Amino acid sequence: MLNILGKRYYFFALSLLIIIPGLVLTAFGLPLAIDFTGGSLLEVKFTSGSAPQPADIVLLYNDLGVKDVKVQTTSQDTRVIRSSFLDDQMRGQIISAMENRFADTVTIQRFDSVGPTIGQKVASRAAIAVAVAGVAAVLYIALAFRKVPHAFRYGICAIVAMIHDVAIVISLTAIGGRLFGWQVDALFLTALLTVIGFSVQDKIVVFDRIRENSNIHRRLPFEKLVNHSIIQTLQRSINTQLMTVEFMLLALALFGGVTLREFAVILLVGLFSGTYSSIFIAAPILVLWENQEWKNWFRRKDDRALA
Repeated sequence: MLNILGKRYYFFALSLLIIIPGLVLTAFGLPLAIDFTGGSLLEVKFTSGSAPQPADIVLLYNDLGVKDVKVQTTSQDTRVIRSSFLDDQMRGQIISAMENRFADTVTIQRFDSVGPTIGQKVASRAAIAVAVAGVAAVLYIALAFRKVPHAFRYGICAIVAMIHDVAIVISLTAIGGRLFGWQVDALFLTALLTVIGFSVQDKIVVFDRIRENSNIHRRLPFEKLVNHSIIQTLQRSINTQLMTVEFMLLALALFGGVTLREFAVILLVGLFSGTYSSIFIAAPILVLWENQEWKNWFRRKDDRALA
């Protein structure tokens, strides 16, 4: 039988190796989109062969007194421009200036504006939504496992693993923001809440098998019981998560277009992290807590042998 729990500290170290670099970048600020900061997004299509370079568009905006401009190339003739808040009059001036400077015709594909007050409300409500999801998960698991000894531990371990998955997603976004110009927008929030939902669901499946086996194998040491339960759910996790959802998200990330690529990649990595943490993070933390292993972390080997 696979001894997954025997290598639990290696899995903890692997997670920290992935999370810490992203969180270091997060300390310098996440790349927030206009959904949270307020501002305008203008997507324009130029006539074939006349699309300007991003630096030229930034210069045009600056000439008109608009600052904080970021330009993304989505296709050969299409540009997505994010800037500070624009009213309809300023948008008209920008389109006219583009037509005069770069092309005869500029087609507006999309124009979205969000005021700074609305952006602050979206940010605060997003934080509340994540917090409520976490508290609800703890209460549900504690209630569902109320007949199991130390039922509250299951809920806490699920939340710790869920925080692990959220940290993976945030780290990925911070790295993507530095390398590929990703931004935290409403789709990111949708992906994050989806990851939280799937994450808690996977933990409940593993914990439920531990609960069932605890009634069947009463004399089995807790660590072996948990390891046996993980192996029993391993095939289910691989088949239902990796073989179905992950493959579809991979196809969406590769062929779904630029606008959905960031969303698909975040979901792809986040859901994989949810499956990983159910097996290699949540259940091992439960065993660590049961054995109270932190008491021996800072003791010498000879002291451990005597204990």
